[in-house]
Formats: sequence, structure tokens, C-alpha cells
Amino acid sequence: MSNNNECGRVLLLHGIWMTGLEMGWLGHRLEAAGFQVERFHYPSLSGSPVENAQRLQQYLQQREYDCLHFVAHSLGGLVLLNLFDLFPDQPPGRVVLLGAPVRGSIVARRLVRHGWGRPLIGRSGERGLIEGAPAWNGGRELGLIAGTNGLLGVGRLVGGLMGENDGTVLLEETEIPTATDRRLYPAGHMGLLFSSEVAADVAGFLHNGRFPPARSDR
Repeated sequence: MSNNNECGRVLLLHGIWMTGLEMGWLGHRLEAAGFQVERFHYPSLSGSPVENAQRLQQYLQQREYDCLHFVAHSLGGLVLLNLFDLFPDQPPGRVVLLGAPVRGSIVARRLVRHGWGRPLIGRSGERGLIEGAPAWNGGRELGLIAGTNGLLGVGRLVGGLMGENDGTVLLEETEIPTATDRRLYPAGHMGLLFSSEVAADVAGFLHNGRFPPARSDR
């Protein structure tokens, strides 16, 4: 069995309305840090987080990894928590969640109240954006990264967000008390994917199980 510090494979999971291509910058930076990166695509609207976790499990079984790190953005983090809830016996590795509303999303709840908003959420609410994801029980090191720049984002379309947020997700929605480490960034929801500093922190966590020391000039 591979040691986490020697594991070089990373699987990226995208968020709602996305295809995985938008995670390209993060993927390239992780490759530059020495990782072999793959991306998993799932139907974020037509499939529930449980169904997409089952699709992910099939993908993993077909490849029989000795070790594997996971990095998930937004809804992808909820799919991942469903995976570990349903299929806890996964290869060794570490997990980083970026702006994942694991406690459910007030933006999603507001959208489903309107006829025009329901199609934008699809089936992602089931054990996901509406109901919240299952509790974390992955039995491995978990790092959380969240944004605090709420100037732009979907939240403005549904009346704005009260409290610290990244424009789409409230900071409190991303909290997992049993996480190993947590890092906040003055970035928006999508900005987390394009930040070189975020990518460096993700790589550091995957290598060592902790985020690197925070930069004093951030």
C-alpha cells in the first residue's frame, strides 16, 4: 500500500453547471508540482449526488488505484462526501475541498422556490445542495479551502448573502469540524480555481497533510 506522502495521483471533481475543463489551470499547476492529474466528469443536474457518487465508484473500480488524492470544487465536494459515505473503502490518499457547501446552499434553496430557478438546480439538491451532504467519515486527512470575496457571484441574483461568502457559498456552509486543516482566501467562488496561491496550498496539503504556512503578504 502506498504512503500518502508518496502518492502522486490526483482526481479532480468539478462543480455544478461545469464540465471539468474549468479546472484545467489547477490541474496544470498540480502537474507542475509533480502530480499525475485526472478529471472526473459527471452530470451535475440530471444526476443526484448519490447517483454521481455511484458513477464515481464505478470509475474508481475500473482503474484499481493503489493510492489516489481527491480535489473537488463546489458540488463536487458533496459528490465526494456521498462517495465516502456509501463506499468508505477507498485507496489511501488525501482530500481537499474548494468552496464546497457541504451543509447545503442557501442560494440553491432560494432558486428552487422560483419556477425559473428549479431547472438550474436539477437533482443536485438530494443529499446535496438542498439537503446537505452526509457527514464526513473518510478516515483520512481533509483540507478545506474557502473564499471570502463576495463581490461577484450567483448570490447577487437571489437577493445577496449575509455573512462572509465567496459570492455563491457562505463560509459557514463549507465548515466541517473534523477537517484536518482549513485555509481562507480573499477570492470568489470560481476564483479559487484560478489562483496560483490556492494551487500551491492544494499541492502542499496533498504532499504533507497540512497547508503550508500562510504567507504574511496575503
